[in-house]
Amino acid sequence: MLSIKEMVSGGKFVHFQFYRENELWYKTETGFEFPVPISDTGTGVFLAEDKAILFMRYIRKHIARIEEGKQEALKFVPDDQLPKWITECAYFIPEKK
Repeated sequence: MLSIKEMVSGGKFVHFQFYRENELWYKTETGFEFPVPISDTGTGVFLAEDKAILFMRYIRKHIARIEEGKQEALKFVPDDQLPKWITECAYFIPEKK
């Protein structure tokens, strides 16, 4: 997974994909998909295409949610059975309990 900076820097854009269950789903030019909760939109205007840097907040939240899911999954998988791609992920931080 690329860093947030790589996803938004250099004038990159996000593109609206779909609406589902009170979330607007966008995709960065690098292929990362993330939700924007309708409850966070207030009176804002969300375009079909916009500057990615304006969506950093939502990208960061989704990355954190993905990482929380990975940490939760680790509680149920023995170390010797972890798929290699999980441990090589840029955001992988093992916290076994």
